[in-house]
Amino acid sequence: MAVPDFQAFFLPMLLFAEDGAVHSLQEAYAAMADHFKLSEADQKEMLPSRTQAIYKNRVAWARTYLSKAMLLESPKRGSFCITERGKELLAGNPSTIRVHQLKAFPEFVVFHNQNGDSNKTEKTSIIIDDSDEKSSTPDEIFEMAYQKLRAGLATELLLLVSNNSPEFFEQLVVKLLVKMGYGGSIKDAGQAIGRSGDEGIDGIIKEDKLGLDVIYIQAKRWQG
Repeated sequence: MAVPDFQAFFLPMLLFAEDGAVHSLQEAYAAMADHFKLSEADQKEMLPSRTQAIYKNRVAWARTYLSKAMLLESPKRGSFCITERGKELLAGNPSTIRVHQLKAFPEFVVFHNQNGDSNKTEKTSIIIDDSDEKSSTPDEIFEMAYQKLRAGLATELLLLVSNNSPEFFEQLVVKLLVKMGYGGSIKDAGQAIGRSGDEGIDGIIKEDKLGLDVIYIQAKRWQG
């Protein structure tokens, strides 16, 4: 099955800690993968940044949310155990636990509200209710926003390049290659030719900072 949304981990995580023992996140990762019968491919699915497996990120955030609601506590770094409040919640045999249920605890509301102002709890809760059922963790939301911003910036840069002169593009290519580590500086390693009789050579750079090998550049600004 696909990795469930991070709120789906709330109840299984609390049930996992119901034994009262102190557990590590590594134990939780294994237990949650087994609980949801995640395949090897599911467990290897990564965040866009490739920094962490998606299911591990969601397990970690589930632990954080439960801790902010005082249902779990961390006796030491990287570990957690159930609290009396957590046991009381499980005693009611909940069929699921979602963000809107965690809002019953004032400590969680303070955490969940961006301004952290408990005096504005009622007003702020109404504003953010629409996002209570989001399936992504804060890390995932941040990365998705970053990818959109990056794509938008790339589009703007391509438009800027295409709307400038061929000479601008030739110099841009030379500067880009120098910034990538070829040669020492624009003055020493990059020389834009861009004139008639240059046999199509638009620039010259050095393959390394010692200048042992010369690379001749042709910059072609294709359309489409």
